[in-house]
Amino acid sequence: MGTRYLLAIAVLAGLASAQDLKIISGPVDNQVFQRNGDQTADIPFSGTAVGKKANGKDVEARITGPDASPIPGFDWTAIGKIQKLKWGGELKRVPVGGPYRLEVRMQGSDSIVTISNLLVGDLWVLAGQSNMEGHGDLIDVQPPTPLVHTFDMSDRWMIAEEPLHTVVSAVDPIHWGLNDQKEPERLTGERLDNYLANRKKGAGLGLPFAEEMLARTGIPIGLVPCAHGGTSMDQWSPSLKDQAGESLYGSMFRRTQAVGGRVRGILWYQGESDGTAKAAPEFLDKFENFVKAVRTDLNQPELPFYYVQIGRHIDKNNWTSWNEVQLAQLKAENQIPHASMVAAVDLQLDDGIHISTPDLKRLAKRVADLVCHDLFPRVKDYGALKTGPRPVAATYQNGVVKVTFSGVNGRLQSDGPISGFSIHNANGEWEPMIYKSRVDPAEASSVLLYVQGKLPENAILWYGYGKTPYCNVRDAQDLAVPVFALPIGPFLH
Repeated sequence: MGTRYLLAIAVLAGLASAQDLKIISGPVDNQVFQRNGDQTADIPFSGTAVGKKANGKDVEARITGPDASPIPGFDWTAIGKIQKLKWGGELKRVPVGGPYRLEVRMQGSDSIVTISNLLVGDLWVLAGQSNMEGHGDLIDVQPPTPLVHTFDMSDRWMIAEEPLHTVVSAVDPIHWGLNDQKEPERLTGERLDNYLANRKKGAGLGLPFAEEMLARTGIPIGLVPCAHGGTSMDQWSPSLKDQAGESLYGSMFRRTQAVGGRVRGILWYQGESDGTAKAAPEFLDKFENFVKAVRTDLNQPELPFYYVQIGRHIDKNNWTSWNEVQLAQLKAENQIPHASMVAAVDLQLDDGIHISTPDLKRLAKRVADLVCHDLFPRVKDYGALKTGPRPVAATYQNGVVKVTFSGVNGRLQSDGPISGFSIHNANGEWEPMIYKSRVDPAEASSVLLYVQGKLPENAILWYGYGKTPYCNVRDAQDLAVPVFALPIGPFLH
């Protein structure tokens, strides 16, 4: 009997043995499981077995850590019995961490089924339009790390790397572009390869946020990218949930269910497409209804929701509507519980509307500040962080408008002379009156604006008026002053 024949027999025997047990439902390579309040996760799975002798045998499992040794309490143990060639089981209370390797075998078998690079940590949904999808230049992007994974838009778990969003190859048709016949079509094969090879933009907020949170807390992160550029609140309407992958909301809900149905929070960046005369007045109600629906559908009534106030747009149209959306987003922060907003009006752009790659990293740190303040208050005293400057009042006396803020970390500051404030009359017209601005020497959370001439009746103070303002005021934590408008009242002693 020749060597080649014996080798073939050995290979066939190995293949037969490898088919003793299969996992049909359960974890897959690189998957991230949402931790529970006790810092653990339960991992259920089930499968099939072959061979009449398999019935009645135990299915055993273990979990090994990065050093290939079983983690404490998770060496080989029986998790269920094979009955009618089917089996199911659950590993309970797997601790936060990873990457883990799950090994499963049938009692008495040398064949082991393995699932690699599992993480237990926090899942975050990324949703909204292009500034969340990511349109920063793919230059000096956030590098990947083994403890941040993504459930990419083709429904595969993998280590996260830029660009996170690839809508053209998404599973759900709502994300597909139109082909030459004007029909939605998913890119695959050589066309997809060419698209990816020639892509110049795609850096986003999600990956730098995840890696910032990992560095601060040590908790692994799983990202669920769901954003799509150029989309409005109407296109994200919860009323379209039943359309599943044919709608943005339905796609987001389906993907969230696919990763376990429970997440740590939502990151949202949207509003640019609603900066029109028709849509802007309805934005606040639609946004509030959206947040409420997400929490209801995920059965997480206090699900944390973090969003970005839209920034600048190098465009001359719909100035007032753009500002109307920004003011609605500022107002929403006080009306929606367990929701917080970060400002982006001071950040640099990589084109006429999209935040630059370096400043997406700054923005990620701002979001992480709010998340750490709310969800990790006892880690490194993050609970002592304030949530960023918010306007309280604008008062006038003796040629000076004093603007007071709450939520300031340390002292207000700017790069160069303070910029971004303007005074407007009751009709909204700009009155060029401010000739000097400075942080109040006596109050680190106030700005003094020195004005020439008499204030118009019912004057309004704006910060970030229009679509292309230059704004540069932030606090010591680099949390920026948002776009706002306040009536100017008499000086308060």
